[in-house]
Amino acid sequence: MPSVYIVYVYEIYNFFWTGLGHVKPKPALATPTYEMRHIEHTPLAQDGKVLILAYDHGLEHGPVDFEPVPDSADPEHVFKLATHPAVTGLAVQKGVAEAYYPEYEDVTLLAKLNGTSNLWMGEPDSAVNWSVEYAAEVGADAVGFTLYGGSNREVEMAEEFRDAQEAAREHELPVVMWSYPRGQGVKNDTKPGVIAYAARQALELGADVAKVKYPGSKEAMEEVVEVAGPTKVIMSGGSKADDRAFLERVRAVMDAGGAGLAVGRNVFQRDDPEAILDALEQVIFEDASVDAALAER
Repeated sequence: MPSVYIVYVYEIYNFFWTGLGHVKPKPALATPTYEMRHIEHTPLAQDGKVLILAYDHGLEHGPVDFEPVPDSADPEHVFKLATHPAVTGLAVQKGVAEAYYPEYEDVTLLAKLNGTSNLWMGEPDSAVNWSVEYAAEVGADAVGFTLYGGSNREVEMAEEFRDAQEAAREHELPVVMWSYPRGQGVKNDTKPGVIAYAARQALELGADVAKVKYPGSKEAMEEVVEVAGPTKVIMSGGSKADDRAFLERVRAVMDAGGAGLAVGRNVFQRDDPEAILDALEQVIFEDASVDAALAER
């Protein structure tokens, strides 16, 4: 109940009571209980750093993403990768979670709440495929949600995010926003200013973590991190790159104050995914240089 209404009712009630020689004590206003989650105190982070293994590609991109390494089409293959000590969360859609998570409860489950197939040809949008309440029942430790800022569907998506974010607060689940500007309102989604706007939008709408594209340099990423305030910023892994180029981007993100990475193809499209996870562990959690991480391979 709004506090202004509480005080208003009190004043009317007290008016009649004072006429009878009584003074009604003013009710105490409720203390807010919902606030941004400190991910350091959740399973989603290790020492305040994040390495999410993203595996929502089967819906978002289709089987084409599994062609380089056919074993990656088997969700069990990726669930096993998610048991690597560097991985702080595995992001999957509802059906994959239902089918495989019960056998991998030691994996930190990030429920990717929305997503749309690559067959969709309209203005960027993302269907909400499961609720926070159901994700919590399945056993989710965190939730993720895509927002396409600049799309003609942005308003509806932001309202859907509001519902998911508030439900996540009730269940004490951290919220990761896949903050991807695209659509008719966006001319270039790789410009540093656009990516910084995406990170700020995540803060303004109440996300605990913002997953954004790499803006091209450490200096640009510093601005992205700064405008996100207390919202942690992680880089989207993107398309597969060679080991050094990929790790150098991750190193730049960490040096800029970023919290880590959400990565899919740059892990499961490799013939030796454990090796790149070992290297990421060193760069993200042990503050190693790229040369040192590669030397250990």
